[in-house]
Amino acid sequence: MEVTIQDNESLERALRRFKRKVQRSGLYSELRKRRFYEKPSAQRKRKREAAIRRERRRQRRGKV
Repeated sequence: MEVTIQDNESLERALRRFKRKVQRSGLYSELRKRRFYEKPSAQRKRKREAAIRRERRRQRRGKV
């Protein structure tokens, strides 16, 4: 991932652009997921629980 500093751009601003770019690409979350091996059964369980949370959240927003 690369960010070039523009003319009249501070280092802090370029760093913010870089962080935003990494965040949007999903690179950091992918690294956290792959840091340790996760058994396939644990992956399925995590995905199933996430789907349940998403569904509950969606239903709550739909009622209000």
